[in-house]
Amino acid sequence: MPLPPGVRVFERGWLSANNILFEGKDHSALVDSGYVLHAEQTVALVKAALGARPLDALFNTHLHSDHCGGNAALQAAFPGVRTAVPPGEASAVANWDEETLSYRATGQECARFRADAVVQPGDLLSLADIDWEVHAAPGHDPHSVILFEPASRTLISADALWESGFGVVFPELAGEPSFEEVASTLDLIETLDPRIVIPGHGSIFCDAALALSRSRSRLASFAKSPQRHARHALKVLVKFRLLASRQMTMVFYQRWLSETPYIEMVRQRFYPDMSMTQLGTELAADLCNSGVARQDADRLIDI
Repeated sequence: MPLPPGVRVFERGWLSANNILFEGKDHSALVDSGYVLHAEQTVALVKAALGARPLDALFNTHLHSDHCGGNAALQAAFPGVRTAVPPGEASAVANWDEETLSYRATGQECARFRADAVVQPGDLLSLADIDWEVHAAPGHDPHSVILFEPASRTLISADALWESGFGVVFPELAGEPSFEEVASTLDLIETLDPRIVIPGHGSIFCDAALALSRSRSRLASFAKSPQRHARHALKVLVKFRLLASRQMTMVFYQRWLSETPYIEMVRQRFYPDMSMTQLGTELAADLCNSGVARQDADRLIDI
């Protein structure tokens, strides 16, 4: 099923979120910019697509580092670009508070960027000369938004809905009940009844009903066993770090775990009787057993 006119999706790997480029008659915009390690590639993709045209606007669905890590490079490459972020963390961007923005706590990186405006739920954004609705989508991130174009029923779902699930529910890990917010966001998406879904990660898909069913099943299992969700989250954080570095010595890996505040917080809340060394050993084994990493002598290697 074709996308609305003027919409192009750059599908990235799992380290970088997908980027959605909009080209209208007199205006261009990008939604989400990937991870900082891929920022140069993000700029190259946008420049190749736009040619001599400038990038006029940049929007972030939320401010996790894999969705806004290319912001600074795009602002440098396109000095006139106007950047809008969801409400709730604009002041943290202005003050570059990496604790509030979670980059330091989760052991991730993000180059400092500026926010010129806030994109509010209830707004209509003119993208590629079509109005897109902005909806709040809390759960994975309390400040996240999704975008919906009702004529074509195209949804930019960020990490609220993937073809086989949704993003880690980070507030839950910190003791802020959020599974119900995930459920409400899934209900909202069902009400919108999208025909085309552009997820934050993975390929575009059209069977939203199946994706919603899978997500609700996954959510029910996490709500029944919060420790299972915590373990999943820890594996995601380790895999993200491994994607960025490609490989780590086991000594570095165990040190990184112990020095990453978010991981220590999750260990204390969900695995208080397990040492970080033991937990790290089990997480590495889980990733290897799942076929997404391998351990070679003293190294953990990405696959």
